[in-house]
Amino acid sequence: MMTRSIKPILPRSLFGRSILILIVPIILVQIVVGTIFVDRLFRDVTVQMTTFAAQEIDFVIGQIEGHEFGRGDSPDPLRLSAFATPFGISTPRNPSEGRCPSTDSKLLWDVTGRHVIDVLRQEIPAVQAVDLTSNKREVRLCASTSAGTIEFTVPRAKVSARNPHQLLVAMVLASLLFTAISILFLRNQINPITGLARAAESFGMGHSVPFRPRGALEVRRAGSAFLTMRDRIERHIEQRTIMLSGVSHDLRTPLTRIKLSLSLMPEDEETRLIRRDVSEMEKTLDEFLAFASDAAGEEVKPIIVKQLAIDLVGNRKRSGDDVDLRIMTSVDDQVVTNARRAALARAIDNLLSNACHHGSSVRLSVDVRNEMVAFIVEDDGPGIPPSQRQSVFLPFLRLDDARNQDKGTGIGLGLTISKDVAEAHGGTVELGTSENLGGLKAVLSVPRTPDILPRADQSSG
Repeated sequence: MMTRSIKPILPRSLFGRSILILIVPIILVQIVVGTIFVDRLFRDVTVQMTTFAAQEIDFVIGQIEGHEFGRGDSPDPLRLSAFATPFGISTPRNPSEGRCPSTDSKLLWDVTGRHVIDVLRQEIPAVQAVDLTSNKREVRLCASTSAGTIEFTVPRAKVSARNPHQLLVAMVLASLLFTAISILFLRNQINPITGLARAAESFGMGHSVPFRPRGALEVRRAGSAFLTMRDRIERHIEQRTIMLSGVSHDLRTPLTRIKLSLSLMPEDEETRLIRRDVSEMEKTLDEFLAFASDAAGEEVKPIIVKQLAIDLVGNRKRSGDDVDLRIMTSVDDQVVTNARRAALARAIDNLLSNACHHGSSVRLSVDVRNEMVAFIVEDDGPGIPPSQRQSVFLPFLRLDDARNQDKGTGIGLGLTISKDVAEAHGGTVELGTSENLGGLKAVLSVPRTPDILPRADQSSG
């Protein structure tokens, strides 16, 4: 329970947690050592010094009691000084001028004052009050004698150690110095891990940033393993793209011959069905190639989100689909995202195509949510049951209840491509139920670029 309560306030980064692991023991050691020093060593020294001073004051009082001072008469100041001065104790020149406090007093932060007062009262029975506040460099003590109440003043250094805080200050300064040195060394160990995380994150978003393994042996091994894995994945993607490009070329040639033969044949129901099958095969081939290649050769550029949405809706309307566009007030010409334009446009258009096919009313909304740009596609179609919303992202999977294969709806790669493109850009695709239209709601989110980059792509191609 305690771990859960403090977990939200703990640092999330490795560097922050390492600093916490380093600083907490140092602070605890400071507290323990400081407590022992103040409560034990410093207390014992103060008690011993105050005991000696109290014995001297008590001796002076004994000398005063042993001489013939008239009871109730003011004693001679010179004779009082003769008794007290040899012990470093001072008395007022005129005893009647001494203004003795009625109670003991000490400052709140005076950690040894309590011990001084206790020892003085224990060792000197005649004490009336001890004042440690009038002058922090002195101890004022009022005692009853046969000659009346006499005020004694003792230097504070006589009853407690001088500059007791010096050890604590030196201890704190040394700890701060060693902590600063440790942080410098720790940063050098954390930086390679941060660089590895940045390279892995960039690669997950489709970028390949320069990275060189360095740091501790284990970090170097992890970095080398990452570079090996990245090279292997890049080679696999390149080989897959080249292979499927060749397959596409090989399949398009016989398809072209079939289409040519069909154009020379008489038009009837059979040729119409064959021509439809050939069209389906071409569409299937295009979707499969797009899924495999994932626009690998396209350059990542800053894209104005608002303009991209306007272009996509315009293209849909030119194709005969009625799509309503809603751009929230948080989205203006300053909102951009770094992406491969063709890939991102295809991902959103796949969602629009599905919505247009299954619903009669379609809406595309664009909003900014927590530094993410959200493209929200809604329709009034039958939707997708919650139990099947994760499985529809699997390649080549089609929901038979929602899709009639006689209508030529593709091979089930549209949502898969949209999800892959979103994740390649560091985003997500989530499915839900539209509160406004009642059908399916698909939300494609990609990170927003914090600063506007020059020459943002505003083309509609």
